[in-house]
Amino acid sequence: MKPYVLGLIPARGGSKTVVRKNIRLLGGKPLLVYSIEAARSSRWLSKLVVSTEDAEIARVAEAAGCEVIGRPADLARDETPMLPVIQHTVAQVERMGLCVDAVALLQPTVPFRVAEDIDGAIEKLIQTHADSVVSMCRVYDFHPVRMKRIVDDQILPYCEPEVEGTRRQDLPPAYHRNGAVYVMRRDVVMRQGSIFGKVSRPYVMPPERSLNIDEELDLTVAEALLPGCIHPGPFHK
Repeated sequence: MKPYVLGLIPARGGSKTVVRKNIRLLGGKPLLVYSIEAARSSRWLSKLVVSTEDAEIARVAEAAGCEVIGRPADLARDETPMLPVIQHTVAQVERMGLCVDAVALLQPTVPFRVAEDIDGAIEKLIQTHADSVVSMCRVYDFHPVRMKRIVDDQILPYCEPEVEGTRRQDLPPAYHRNGAVYVMRRDVVMRQGSIFGKVSRPYVMPPERSLNIDEELDLTVAEALLPGCIHPGPFHK
């Protein structure tokens, strides 16, 4: 049987670095809407919801055709981890009489993720029987051997020493979580109290779909990349 996969877009209203980030306009469309549109094109998501405590964000989500799950204020603080937000949403959905098998967490700050990325991660979870699948992007300039600490005005390795003269293309592949897709089994979240579980597998995405909006500069870069995006055009309420 096809598993029941809940798509969850967490979108609180209190972002600090980029104020009102989740509904800032990108190409004339609220940032949140890019994730909603990608998720609605997924072949595997059984249900899609936005979790928010913010009335304006809720209106934007509903205008884009997405159901909203109200989030308590104590789960929308700066220091609130993601796990209890996921647990709260799953519990609310299951109170509707639905049986969730897996959750696909889709952060709204990754606007260029596409439905194929969501489906690819879900399919890998199913095929490999992993506890979770996490989207990753290969890094080059930000390879771990190039990460340094400054101690007493000296440059020291952060984790691995760098062999002088090594070209970046000769470094062993390294990856970072790009924040686009986290797919996890329901019991890993609700019973084990974990997002990743014991066995977490990668879903590798290209850099052009991995941009994560964390600061104002990222919005500027996203605007420059937008002409090549599959979601052009204004948002119509």
